Amino acid sequence: MRQKKDAPLRSDAQRNRERILEVALEELTRSADVPLSAIAKKAGVGQGTFYRHFPTREALVLEIYRHEMHQVADTAAPLLESREPDRALREWMDRLARFALAKAGLADAIRQATSAPGQPAKPGHAPVTEAAELLLRAAEEAGTIRPGITADDLFLLIGGLWTLPPGTDWQPRATRLLDFVMDGLRVGAPGR
Repeated sequence: MRQKKDAPLRSDAQRNRERILEVALEELTRSADVPLSAIAKKAGVGQGTFYRHFPTREALVLEIYRHEMHQVADTAAPLLESREPDRALREWMDRLARFALAKAGLADAIRQATSAPGQPAKPGHAPVTEAAELLLRAAEEAGTIRPGITADDLFLLIGGLWTLPPGTDWQPRATRLLDFVMDGLRVGAPGR
């Protein structure tokens, strides 16, 4: 009996899937042309298991992108539950920076997966935009950032993250840039 497409995966199948995504992110960031068999081997799964989860290179690359984007987006609400809104926003921006660098490393693989005629489009970034809006509105309501900042404004402000070279020690520089952005968001805040 075949598993329905939307049915949840068994726990071992879910672990295999997550391990494949983890290894594929690492390997495809290094080289967009890494053989899928090398990813399967490093993930410790057989070819059949690998192709059951990801029948094509394009499906794998787009799922990595989608998975990483949702990982970032899904952290917004828990951060707000455990931190002050402006602190939650700042910590979330660090997570967004890691996603940006992973995306930069995967740029060639994403371009290859989406550029040929008839290939799927790159997944939209709505989950990340919604997470940013959630955090911005909470910080605005708390009076810790200036009013009226939108997710689009934030992404324009931090767009330089996408230009940091992924193979370098990018983290101290990203931290400094994001601290500058956060300082700017706080100027004019009613609670300051």
